[in-house]
Amino acid sequence: MISNHLSMVEAMRKSADSISARTAEFLANGGQIDQLKSPPRNPLPPPRSQKIDPGTVLKRKPKALSAADRKALRKMVDSL
Repeated sequence: MISNHLSMVEAMRKSADSISARTAEFLANGGQIDQLKSPPRNPLPPPRSQKIDPGTVLKRKPKALSAADRKALRKMVDSL
């Protein structure tokens, strides 16, 4: 273990020795340690549904007024 906190390392020494002893005992009794493939870090999201609800209405942004339309609108407002 590499640590700047030597007192922490020494405090955990008893636990580390205990784990090492139990591991050695397990292997001596015929136990095996298998190296397994690690799981993916981020699971893939579920696939998107291909179903389209016919009741859904797409809301589209209306087209902006052109410069000519704005001029005509201004003239109509000024005439009122």
